[in-house]
Amino acid sequence: MANHIFSFGLGIGTQNKEGEWLEVFYPTPVINPETDTFNALNESTNYKGGNETLILDESDLNRLHMALLKAGNIQQAELASRLKASTQPVVLCVLAEDSAPTNPADAYLKLQLISHRLVKPHGTDLSGMFGLLINTAWTSEGPIDVRELADRQLNARMDGKTIEVFSVDKFPKMVNFVVPTGIRVGDAARIRLGAHLGEGTTVMHEGFVNFNAGTLGTSMVEGRISAGVVVGNGSDLGGGCSTMGTLSGGGNIVIAVGNECLIGANAGIGIGIGDRCTVESGLYITAGSKVTVLDENNEVVTVVKARELSGQSDLLFRRNSATGTIECKTNKSAIALNSALHAN
Repeated sequence: MANHIFSFGLGIGTQNKEGEWLEVFYPTPVINPETDTFNALNESTNYKGGNETLILDESDLNRLHMALLKAGNIQQAELASRLKASTQPVVLCVLAEDSAPTNPADAYLKLQLISHRLVKPHGTDLSGMFGLLINTAWTSEGPIDVRELADRQLNARMDGKTIEVFSVDKFPKMVNFVVPTGIRVGDAARIRLGAHLGEGTTVMHEGFVNFNAGTLGTSMVEGRISAGVVVGNGSDLGGGCSTMGTLSGGGNIVIAVGNECLIGANAGIGIGIGDRCTVESGLYITAGSKVTVLDENNEVVTVVKARELSGQSDLLFRRNSATGTIECKTNKSAIALNSALHAN
């Protein structure tokens, strides 16, 4: 057995009546733990190797607490001790390697690694994750398998209570699991678990951030960051703007926003943009959009499909109000711009 692992998390889980995991909360997940910590897990639990999810009882937690103390990992030792008081199942999820998740407990650990900023979007394998997660009612009584919701609601009514349903989704709110430092969020329901919000990010009430996506630094988000889209430091997304997600596939263009970019209100991109780019308000650029490229003297350099400009920096995308043509203006000369285009 290898003496190192990719990640592990100690947490509290919720199961449905069939014993399937609806969700697992890992308060302090660990990435690339030290060898002594791994040895503590290996020696004090029934962990057999590989990627494995275990349910720990009080005696397991006692042994784990002592082993972690001996290993010098005070934070995880204290967590193991505290979890002995839990009335819900206590979970140890160990990921020996960063491979595709095989159950919801694996998936929830990986999503929380992203939201804790321990890995960046696209920094862990989430292949097939969506099919593993169980559609869940997120309620005032906690997560409930949607197939069991009606019965739970009836029982509550019979006791003179009501169960408020906040959403029915495979993903919960991020802030119910982790609130990263240095952020502001106007409407918590619009940030899914697995979002990555960089230090200094503000998401206004109409902003939205999907899983495996988000910001890497200071950003103002008033638009939509779709699944898989990463926004660089210092970039702003105006009200109602949109980034085309990478979840559905169908192409090899990575939709990303570089540093110090501005996507105007009600604009959108279906291509990646580099650093210091601006997209005019109301302009949606798809990969197949025909774009007239202008140099610093407003001379036409070429007409290309927008995908040929994907990922390039220092571009201004606008629509000619007289002709309706999509134009791309750059501060580069015609020769320099042609060279950049042919390089791609």
